[in-house]
Amino acid sequence: MNDAFKALSDPTRRKILQLLKERDLTAGEIADQFNISKPSISHHLNILKQAQLVQDERQGQNILYSLNLSVMQEAMGWFLGMIGTKGDGHDDERK
Repeated sequence: MNDAFKALSDPTRRKILQLLKERDLTAGEIADQFNISKPSISHHLNILKQAQLVQDERQGQNILYSLNLSVMQEAMGWFLGMIGTKGDGHDDERK
């Protein structure tokens, strides 16, 4: 999960994830949304892939990128667990 948090620390990668939340995109479609070089976008996509936050699938000559929701849910579950909820038995420990 450390790779996921490292990947999420960058605003460009967070924006890529937001774009992929809407729909699956090719690297070119993602690059069109930024004012940075295509090799830089490729680097960001590789970090997201290593963190397993995105998946890629070849479709003809294109590679289509999509969110890996299971890893996103795991990371969100960790964040929510850090916050805790009332009645979870941990409220007394924080006082």
